[in-house]
Formats: sequence, structure tokens, C-alpha cells
Amino acid sequence: MTNVEVSERDFNGGNSSVVRGILKAFPPSDVVRWFASLGVALHEEAHGKLFPDSNRSRDVLNALLDECQACGVRLETGTRVEAITAGEPFALTTTRGQFRGRSIVMATGGLSLPKTGSDGRGLSIAKTLGHGIVPTTPALVPLVADEDQALHQSLTGVSHEAEITLWRNGSVAHRLRGSLLWTHFGVSGPVVLDISRHWLRAQLEQAEARLTINVVGGKSFQSVEEVWTSLTASRARTSVQGMLADLMPAAVGAAILDRLGLDGTTAIANLPRAERRRLIHAVVEWPIAVRDSRGYNYAEATAGGVSLDEIDPATMQSRRCRGLYLVGEMLDVDGRIGGFNFQWAWCTARVAARALAKD
Repeated sequence: MTNVEVSERDFNGGNSSVVRGILKAFPPSDVVRWFASLGVALHEEAHGKLFPDSNRSRDVLNALLDECQACGVRLETGTRVEAITAGEPFALTTTRGQFRGRSIVMATGGLSLPKTGSDGRGLSIAKTLGHGIVPTTPALVPLVADEDQALHQSLTGVSHEAEITLWRNGSVAHRLRGSLLWTHFGVSGPVVLDISRHWLRAQLEQAEARLTINVVGGKSFQSVEEVWTSLTASRARTSVQGMLADLMPAAVGAAILDRLGLDGTTAIANLPRAERRRLIHAVVEWPIAVRDSRGYNYAEATAGGVSLDEIDPATMQSRRCRGLYLVGEMLDVDGRIGGFNFQWAWCTARVAARALAKD
């Protein structure tokens, strides 16, 4: 539903100072109180994520629908908006006739999970009303590996803490830590979902980009070598595979040894220095050749959309079309995993609602 702590640093895309101002309009504590007033109590789980006590999304939906009914909202379901014509009032051409309104709020999402209706049609309509669209890519999406099939396919289902680095044009652009999940198609898990939008934006901008995985949770080459040296002095007969199993899941260590052609039963004291250094380099910077993402059908969010420069952040009203308000994932703002995209939706909607109420 949201996160205990939310700041502009949890988001990508739009101007951070603008994002910060919008977030102040409806902080997480207010979101918690508001949902509690609707009968949906929230509780905190790992990493500050807030979930409904019932752990049922249906309860959240029903609470929102009940509040709509209490406020006299008229819902037109099974009705697709095909076009919007600006004017006083606006004219909405739909599959069930025409509707008119003095103000319109567009909350149609981006392109992620199109089966829910967010198929990009809203962005196309915004473009007809004068808005430019920052090119879109999936965000928070699993990544598909092109090579190293033997590694990730042999590790399908294995999850562990890791650090993943995006190298852009030869330099470190982003370095994130978190849980990584090996899959039959490549990699997933929170840390991969968070890095995915950065890799996809680099591809969009035709930058030279590559990903490496530190499978020992971010430990440096030097720190791993120190562990090796210390263990050699105290337990010289420990096998290489046994030593790796102390630093990562045994299956990951075994897969890497196999790929490097090293015998895991060799005692750590007997492994030549050059081989030891090659192995340590591999565990702190394992390359994974990403071919693509799994696409919008599997993405939890969309990067890109209507630029924040084209809306008034005090009201969410369009600077290009008076009376039009744009909120949520339609805008060029996407949060990291952990409830932040929901929080952005709540905040932008609250800003627009207050502006409409004052009007």
C-alpha cells in the first residue's frame, strides 16, 4: 500500500525537487490514517512495506468502492474512452456514447500489466491534448539472460543477497544491494527489479551497458581474499567449495566453479594464486549478459510518460490543456520496489483532488 519512509530519493524520472513537494501533500502516516478510516488497517513488514492486516487486496478495493458510493461517485464500468476533445466542457467519446465534463483527471497508468487496462491508450490521448511523452520502458521487471545459460538454469529457484552493478560506458552508473532470484530465463528478485529500469533506459539511449553480480553480497575483492588467507592459516585442508559455501549458497559456488573449470574438492591451501584470484574476481563481479526484459506483461511499473515540466505540481493540472489533470503512473516518475509507486499514486491523486475541491 505504501512504505513507512518515503522520499524523493526513492523515485526516478522527474525532477526530484518537484517529486519532493508532491510527496509532502500526503505523507505515509496520513495514508495509514485515511485507510484506517475506511476500515483498512495496515501493518509493517520487512523493509518498511505496509500491507493491509487482512493481506487481501480485495478488502482494499471494496473499501475504496464503498467510499466512492458514500461520496456519490457514479461509476461507468465496461466503458472505454476512445478520445477526448478539449473545450468547455471537455467531450469524452466512449464505447457507450459521449460524456461531458468541465474537468478531467486521467489516471490510466502507463503500459505495465496491460491486462488491467494500462495499455498506453491514456498516454496516446494525452499526446493528442498537447503533451509530449518521455519515451517509455518497463520498470521493476525481471531480466532475460542471453548467455551463461548453464549458470542461471542450474540455479533456478535459488535466492540470496547480492549486489548488482550497472556499468554504463565503462563506468559504474548504479550499484544496488538486495535479494536476487535466479530463474530459468535469467534473473529476478527485488535487486534485479530495481536495476532493470536503469538498464532499459541505457538501452533506450543506446549507451554501452553491462551488468555484473557480486554473489557475496557486496564484499570487496580484498575482503574475500583476507577471508581466504585467514582460513588457509587456520584450516588449510578446507576445500574450495566448502570455503565458498560459507560466503554464498552452496549451489551458487558449485555453479561458478563449474563454469570456471575449477575442482571444488581442491584444498584452499593448494589452489594456485592465479586461480584463487580468478575465482575471487568471478564471485565479486560475475558478468551476466542481459538480452532483454520480460516486458510490460511482467513489469510492475512504467518508466517514462508525461513530463513533470508539463503539469503544475501544486494542482497536477496540465500546463498544456486547462482543466486536464494527470496523476500516478501517467507521469514520468517511477519508484523503486516496496510500495513507492502506490504512494506516488495516492499523493498525486490527493493533490489533484484538493485542487478540484477548491475550484
